[in-house]
Amino acid sequence: MEAAYVFRVAVRLDPADAAVDPGRFETTMELPASDPGADGWLFFRDRLWRGEVGDEPSFRRLAAERLGLADAASVEVAAADFRELRTDEAYRDALTDAIAADLGRFNADSVDEVLRKYLGSSVHVRG
Repeated sequence: MEAAYVFRVAVRLDPADAAVDPGRFETTMELPASDPGADGWLFFRDRLWRGEVGDEPSFRRLAAERLGLADAASVEVAAADFRELRTDEAYRDALTDAIAADLGRFNADSVDEVLRKYLGSSVHVRG
């Protein structure tokens, strides 16, 4: 069972003692998804809304931490965009089961509504 949240992240370089070109570049960042029901599995609910990062400044700080840039004064995460939840079928099944077991937590009437509400159309099942 495997899944990851995939983000496009823009990084800005602003060194004090050098010139860089380009001063901004984009990269892809994957964050492993916690198993449904395990600690951290509600990342999608807490961080995403309709397939967009809900609180971008907070998420940029999280991305900087995960990329090891949090203490680098001349490097910052300038932007972050959610791309997809990339998953296999086993994870998708476990996720839908966990959501269905506690729909009230999501203020929704169905699993599909929860997935649309938080992930938009950005769930991609890979073989």
